[in-house]
Amino acid sequence: MSGKKLTLPSPVKGLSARLLVLTVFFVMVAEVLIYAPSVGRFRLAYLQERIAAAHLATLALEATPDNMVNRELENELLDHAGAYAITLHRRDQPKVMLVRDAPAAVEATYDLRKGTFFGLIGEAFFALAQSDNRVLRVCGNSPKDPRVFVEVVLDETPMRVAMYDYSERILALSIVISLMTASLVYLSLQWLMVYPIRRMTENMTRFREDPEDAAKVIVPSRRSDEIGIAQRVLADMETGLRAALRHKTRLAAVGTAVTKINHDLRNILTTAQLVSDRLANIDDPEVKRIAPTLLSSIDRAVNLCVRTVDFTREEPPRPDVSRFPLRPLVDDAGVALGLPAAEGGAVWDNAVGEDVQADADRDQLFRVLVNLGQNAVEAGAKQVRVTAKAVDDGVAIEIADDGPGLPPAVRDKLFQPFAASSKAGGTGLGLAIAHDLVRAHSGNLTLVESSSEGTVFRVWLPEVKGAATTPNAKPGS
Repeated sequence: MSGKKLTLPSPVKGLSARLLVLTVFFVMVAEVLIYAPSVGRFRLAYLQERIAAAHLATLALEATPDNMVNRELENELLDHAGAYAITLHRRDQPKVMLVRDAPAAVEATYDLRKGTFFGLIGEAFFALAQSDNRVLRVCGNSPKDPRVFVEVVLDETPMRVAMYDYSERILALSIVISLMTASLVYLSLQWLMVYPIRRMTENMTRFREDPEDAAKVIVPSRRSDEIGIAQRVLADMETGLRAALRHKTRLAAVGTAVTKINHDLRNILTTAQLVSDRLANIDDPEVKRIAPTLLSSIDRAVNLCVRTVDFTREEPPRPDVSRFPLRPLVDDAGVALGLPAAEGGAVWDNAVGEDVQADADRDQLFRVLVNLGQNAVEAGAKQVRVTAKAVDDGVAIEIADDGPGLPPAVRDKLFQPFAASSKAGGTGLGLAIAHDLVRAHSGNLTLVESSSEGTVFRVWLPEVKGAATTPNAKPGS
């Protein structure tokens, strides 16, 4: 086979590299989806810790008689809590407060009791996007005692720095996880998919270069998954294609041989035809009776030599379609087979009505009937019955015999040349030629049934609008 030689891509540009990049990308996307709620939860936990630290800072006030401490201790408590001001609310008790001398103006207020899933994520990313420090007022129930409500005024920058540190840890962890996951997925896919697919691709490339070499057929693995099925299907396809090419090669050789001898054979038959023409001039009743049959047989032999070459060509034979009565043609086919309706031996039963007509090439349809009848007789049939009926879109011809039927192995390759013969020494060309001739008429040849009681073939030929009507001439004349 010709064509540009194909080469597989390198691993860097092949399927493996793409799988690796896609795996890393999807793992990073998954990490981003995980990071968003995580950073929102981290911010909430940070603020809750500030609330808890503020609650603990106010406990020092409760140890004094007047809930007050000196300014130095108050500032130290606020520094430990990381706040400008702390207000503690208890039910039915006065407020407890820790405040610096000059607290900054509050720029945003957050109530931790009202946070939602998407709201926390949005607030976290909004905080990360800030470049300047903001003073926040955060309020919520104390994690130490849900009955205590705490308000804290604090800077946003320490929280944002903690969030950045957390994000960097998440990023580093994500990179490590993505690389590990990508490597494991890459190796798994390399072993499970890429290597088997690459092996199949290499095999198809080698098989394409020399499909008739049996060593180029892939040896499938024992895998039961889709890859294993694909390997077995590929092996069956390559085996079948190799066998088909071998058959085609042999058929081409036969066609070449027939073409070479066709000229000489036609010369021999032409000589026989000239001699036969002289027989027609002999004034003998018996000679005059058999001379037309002899001339017609020689004419068919000459025509057969020409038409046999058509089978080896790539293009289908071109029929010369005309409309003619079908029954006389069936009679001629029986005579050619030596099967007139008579007692003794095989019987050719022509049950075609006088009014049934066909639109076809007379000579080609004659060959179809002869091939089908000859196959039936050689298979052991004692009677071959031909029926026909006009249908809406053409004519249907059935050839039924009482032979032993076709073996199952033959039915699978019924119309393949050299493969559909059920007798020793047969070539299987009869059905193949008949099939091609019928298809050239845009019709079809099908096996209706085959059993121990006989075999039935059906030939369907379409009606051809405007087909010329020809007289009842013998095929080949």
